[in-house]
Order: sequence, then structure tokens, then C-alpha cells
Amino acid sequence: MAFFTHQITRTLCSSAVRNAAIKHVTVIGGGLMGSGIAQVAAVTGHSVVLVDTSEDILKNSAKNIQGSLKRVVKKKFADKPEAGEEFVQKVMNNISTSTDAASVVQKTDLVVEAIVENLKVKQALFSTLDKVAPAHTIFVSNTSSLPIADIASSTARLDRFGGLHFFNPVPMMKLVEVSIAAGTSQQTFDALLDFTKALGKHPVSCKVSHGSKEDIDVAMKLGAGYPMGPFELLDYVGLDTSKFIIDGWYEKEPENPLFAPSPLLNKLVAEGKLGKKTGEGFYKYK
Repeated sequence: MAFFTHQITRTLCSSAVRNAAIKHVTVIGGGLMGSGIAQVAAVTGHSVVLVDTSEDILKNSAKNIQGSLKRVVKKKFADKPEAGEEFVQKVMNNISTSTDAASVVQKTDLVVEAIVENLKVKQALFSTLDKVAPAHTIFVSNTSSLPIADIASSTARLDRFGGLHFFNPVPMMKLVEVSIAAGTSQQTFDALLDFTKALGKHPVSCKVSHGSKEDIDVAMKLGAGYPMGPFELLDYVGLDTSKFIIDGWYEKEPENPLFAPSPLLNKLVAEGKLGKKTGEGFYKYK
């Protein structure tokens, strides 16, 4: 039984990080988002340090993580309580806490910032950490609204700076938006994609302010709960039908930019690519 429980725990907590370049993760911010990120990183075998400004905050963060893990245990280890207890203990052993971010980042591969959504505060934090973190360390922000380039401008590692936007609740939501600035290197971008996948998440690329049609469809399904993405839906409805609808709206409200004709949609319709019913639209169908 001991061997069996050990194998379950080892598989859940270590397999994803076995060959990952990012093994040590520092999460700055012990709130709901930061705690969730720390949890999923620890579950997949990463060594995690959760940082915040006070021990009281960190104690509450650890309590919340443990409570979240126990809910996982009820579902996955319902008939194996010993394995469940070992799983929780193993994950918690992968997480340590600190109130000294500058000290922690000296030995980390990745810094994930999940603090207040304030540009100056984020810039001040990264400017400080940039002076003490190793050269190979990648910095990312979990920002949902601020340009990554603006945050990164406070550091000297523009090539090793990106964004990882997780969605709440982090342990449950599969979507992670991976965003980069103009100076972000391809190596950094690839490392962030690999890390996201190692967490068991589905990354979508946000290199500017949008991604490919595939990324947009995935983002809307995993992030907003849509049963189909917008491009999938257009193909399903029929691009000719969609064009007729938009043309009707535009005729009634030509001043409304939301109803402006789509050159791409018009082009596809003119080419007879009407979606699933013709075998090709935004996507190709066999």
C-alpha cells in the first residue's frame, strides 16, 4: 500500500517538472491569485516560494491552499485516504513562504508577480528584484490590464520578461494567456509556454493584443465558458448568413463601428468559403 500511494503522489507532483527548465518558482503576492498559482506549481512538482509582506498573510495563504487541496483529495482520493493525505503533505512540502522577496529571487528560475494592479507598484517591485535576481531568471506579471512592455521597462531584462495571465479559480481554470513585449526573446516565450503546459494548463499566445483564430476560440471557451469560439460559431452558422446579419445591422446603424463590414468575412463569402456547409470557412473541414 505504501508503494502504491508513493507512486500516485510521485506521478501527480513530479512528472510535469521532470524535464522542465523552470523548476524553482517565486510567486509574489499571497492573495487568491498568487496562492492559486503557487498551488498548481507545487502540485506539478515545482519548488515554490510564496512571498508577501507579512507572516499573517502567508499563514492565511497556506491555510487556503491546504483547504483547496483537501477538496481535490475528496474527489481524487475518495477511496484512498492515506494516498490523499500523502498527496497534500507532498504538495505543501513543495511550498515555503517568505517576506523577503529580494533574498528569495537570488535562487529562482521564474518570478511570477500577482500583486495589486498598479503600474508604479509593479515597476518598483521588478526594479528592485532585477538588481538581485540571477541573469537566467525570467520575470512575469499576472496583470490582466497593464501592458507588459510598460512593466518590463523598469528592468534591464527586457528579453526575459513576459506575462502569464491566469484565471480564477486558478486550480480549476485551464486557460493561461501568455503575453510578451517587443523585446521578449523567443527562448523566453518558449519557456513560458512549456511552463504553462507543465502546470497542466492550456496556453494561448497574446503576442500583441490578440492571437490567432485558434487562440481566440480556445480563450473564449476556456476563459469565458463559451461552448464554441467565435470563429467556430461563424463557420457553424454560415459565413454568408453572418454577412447578411452584419450588413443588415450596418444599413440601420452605419455610424456604429461595431457593425462595420468585415473585409475578411466579405472575401471568404465571395470565394464561396461559407463555413462547415462548404467544407471551408475560417477553418478547413474534411
